Amino acid sequence: MASKAPSSEPTPHPAAPGWHLIALELRAPWELWSVLPSWPVLSKAPAGDGHPVLVFPGLTASDGSTLPLRAYLKNLGYDVSGWNQGYNFGPRAGVLETARQQILELAQSTGRKVSLVGWSLGGIYARELAKELPDQVRAVITLGTPFGGSHTSTNAWKLYELTAGHKITDAIEQFDLAGAPPVPTTSVYSRSDGVVAWQASLQAKSRKQPHTENVEVFASHIGLGLNPSAWWVVADRLAQAEGQWQAFQPGSSLARLLFPDPQR
Repeated sequence: MASKAPSSEPTPHPAAPGWHLIALELRAPWELWSVLPSWPVLSKAPAGDGHPVLVFPGLTASDGSTLPLRAYLKNLGYDVSGWNQGYNFGPRAGVLETARQQILELAQSTGRKVSLVGWSLGGIYARELAKELPDQVRAVITLGTPFGGSHTSTNAWKLYELTAGHKITDAIEQFDLAGAPPVPTTSVYSRSDGVVAWQASLQAKSRKQPHTENVEVFASHIGLGLNPSAWWVVADRLAQAEGQWQAFQPGSSLARLLFPDPQR
């Protein structure tokens, strides 16, 4: 049975996940292995139209962490790229500038808009870059990205400060993280996320940007980019024809069990 729908308004300052959810992060390897029995279904996702897709890794992760997802999207027919900046240690000097240039070059070389997929902190990059480059970005999909609430809504903010070398509040003040990009935007989240409070990943709709949605899956934070349900959402969203956005629909009764409550 589907759980009760969360409010469409993000909680201002949700608390970070507790120890019971942190412990559930140990299931991440099984999420990747579950791709094998799920492949007959995953392979039936809509074929890609060849447009460029850029995938950003999460905090302290590299392109190696997104390799399975990128391989899946490439198999569907997309022109997929990693961010090519090694490990993600936060938006240090030159990081966002290099990513911005990569988007511009992909759009110019292919003659098409670029879809951005970001895992956790990588989703912050995707959202903020889409705000800067709406004419070059087709859509944004984030996985467990904490753009709402405060930095204390995650269990990773101290790690962020350690690796980035600056206070997280200094970085947050530079951006309107809660504001949605002016392009179709999907936030994939999990109530059992052990790193990010799920409420911090809810995007409220607005008249200014009605093409936003939140889609719930059953996943760990560390396993979100390896989770078959999350992969299906990414593939489904990328397959939409440009300019013809529609909210995610679980479809069958079985699918509704995997996607308990898509928020539109």
